[in-house]
Amino acid sequence: MEFKVVQKELELKSRGWIPTFHDVSKEVLEIVRESGIKNGTVCVASHHTTCSVMVQEASHDIDSFDLEYLQHDLLDIMRKMIPDFREPGMYRHPGPIHAQFGRYVNEPGNYSSHNTDGHLRSVFFGRSETLTIKDGELDGGEFAHIYFIDWDQVRARRRQLNVTVMGTTEDVEDRKYKNGEVLNTLRQYTDEEKAYMKEFDYQLDNRKTFAETENVPSM
Repeated sequence: MEFKVVQKELELKSRGWIPTFHDVSKEVLEIVRESGIKNGTVCVASHHTTCSVMVQEASHDIDSFDLEYLQHDLLDIMRKMIPDFREPGMYRHPGPIHAQFGRYVNEPGNYSSHNTDGHLRSVFFGRSETLTIKDGELDGGEFAHIYFIDWDQVRARRRQLNVTVMGTTEDVEDRKYKNGEVLNTLRQYTDEEKAYMKEFDYQLDNRKTFAETENVPSM
């Protein structure tokens, strides 16, 4: 069985004044199909620490910010948890040493380090997603899309997304575990765990005694 690895880099441009959601589903699927790999996995990973990769349903409806409704709902939740960086002192980061490092590596200005919100938000989602390839197609369900999210909104900039396809060029004969039997993963109780305990009667006895004392009809 031949094992093959194909790796591609996608170059993207984020707009900068608001977090950018790039739908890269079409491009990733194209890379998978051109790779010739029939069965395996594809890893979609961000090159940057203020960016994330997310697999989620396409919301279809788009608002005046060019965001799908579900994307803007997600952004609203993140803003409540991690507010937009609006002024110095909101967060500990960046400190004076980090700001000087930014100048040392020729960042355009101190403002370019005011992206603490982007760093923190990216942690919640992670920088990569891995999907299964079956018969040359992505197995993401009927509605799944792949999004590259740039949480950094201090400026427009180029971004890089890495796509690595790994697997075999041959067919897989049988994928069904235990012939497709539906697994019962619920807790299974033993006879001992379901056995009678004398403590069960305490409440009943107490209720009966109370009813007799107060002349309350027992239930």
